[in-house]
Amino acid sequence: MYLHKLKIKNVELENNIFLAPMAGITDLPFRLICKEFGPGLVFTEMISSKGIFYNDEKTLKLMNMKNEKKPIAIQIFGSDIEAIRCATKFVSEYADIIDINMGCPAPKVVKNGDGSKLLLNLDLVGKIVETVVKNSNGVPVSVKIRKGWNKENVVAVKAARIIESAGASMLTIHGRTRDEYYSGNVDLDIIKEVKESVRIPVIGNGDIIDEKSAVKMFEYTGVDGIMIGRGALGNPWIFNKLIYYLENGKYKDDVNNEEKLNIILKHLELLVEEKGEIVAVKEIRKHIGWYIKNLKNSSKIRGIINTITDRKSLENYLIEYFKAI
Repeated sequence: MYLHKLKIKNVELENNIFLAPMAGITDLPFRLICKEFGPGLVFTEMISSKGIFYNDEKTLKLMNMKNEKKPIAIQIFGSDIEAIRCATKFVSEYADIIDINMGCPAPKVVKNGDGSKLLLNLDLVGKIVETVVKNSNGVPVSVKIRKGWNKENVVAVKAARIIESAGASMLTIHGRTRDEYYSGNVDLDIIKEVKESVRIPVIGNGDIIDEKSAVKMFEYTGVDGIMIGRGALGNPWIFNKLIYYLENGKYKDDVNNEEKLNIILKHLELLVEEKGEIVAVKEIRKHIGWYIKNLKNSSKIRGIINTITDRKSLENYLIEYFKAI
């Protein structure tokens, strides 16, 4: 009933369970790992429109989609109209959907007037969406927002109507204000209100960590799809489990420790291919911390892993650890 194909303008998605864009997380290796478990759409890390405008090498690397199965949404952020225009034209050559970040709460993003800070300037929200739609070469445009800036500025419904009027084809709403970051419980009422206020597909985001929370989001809010962020950290098989449950009404077993080890090793291999061994070994550490959460001696193991600097030693250590548990 809740799981179905979803059409965003001219893009048909296999299902309506998405991987959220997460800075420093949803790079090519992590997207490839998640895609093995069947999400209908994955998003890149948020990419600076100014970085594209100034042809910054690090920024452009975030758009590597080599050997990646489509569809892929590229998320851009910024508040400078000229940079947004330039970035949109550039990413429209690669993206199946262009997503605009208007929800990021990070201080380094909002201090420049970007991300969730835009929710304090709804006129600019409309102009940005219009600019992206106009320059997207027909590629569908989506927008990710929060409930508002703070409890005095809950503007999600008003923002959603402006975003729809400006030509966006999809909207994602995270049910917290910027002030709340990720604390407290997600506000399902505001997500429901947003869904009821617009005709474009609305995706619900926040606190979806298992089958029960996924069904609750669908049931209570009536959203067209759900987006998983933190619930996928160290747990990329969540997509497969949710899809199975929504199709069959039965719980699918978690991956076993052998499968988990193989996924970690594959993730490391993909990171090495993408970023080289030195960077890969550093970057996999946070993921291993999430993968082994709740396993035996996990905090002690994390401490040891953080001292390992080469791939072979790390692989050997992981193999021995998983043999012993």
